[in-house]
Amino acid sequence: MRRLHITVGIILVISGIAIAQAEKSINDKDLGLSKTSVFEVPTPEPFDYNEAFPGTSKILPRAYLGAPPQIPHTIEMFTPVTAANNACLACHDKPDLIGKKAAGQPTPAPLSHYTDLRRKPDKVGNKLSGARFLCIQCHVPQGKVKPLVGNTF
Repeated sequence: MRRLHITVGIILVISGIAIAQAEKSINDKDLGLSKTSVFEVPTPEPFDYNEAFPGTSKILPRAYLGAPPQIPHTIEMFTPVTAANNACLACHDKPDLIGKKAAGQPTPAPLSHYTDLRRKPDKVGNKLSGARFLCIQCHVPQGKVKPLVGNTF
């Protein structure tokens, strides 16, 4: 009989713990930073990129200190960018103008783009580093779009 009382007591304690845990469950809207359900997939609004022709638009501000500059013109006619076909270099590959931004002239690629940071970090070449051919990996065209979520960065 005593064994039955102990078993029933254990079952009641376990049931009480399970009920208490069920009441303390976390709502899926409280799991992340976004105040929407984790199961909701936000759909961005349609937007257009800047259609300005190269050389006709102003330089865009950087998102933060050290951020790569945004592309202020359309890149539709310059893609796809490959190691063998990079139309960006026609205007921006000017090693003799590094650090010298002239009004009305394309911004030259910076010194870091002519340095092989893996093999020879102290040597600056006069040819673009092979690791730097894919410009749109870091530099993005500016789109006319509202942020998908708020940002205080």
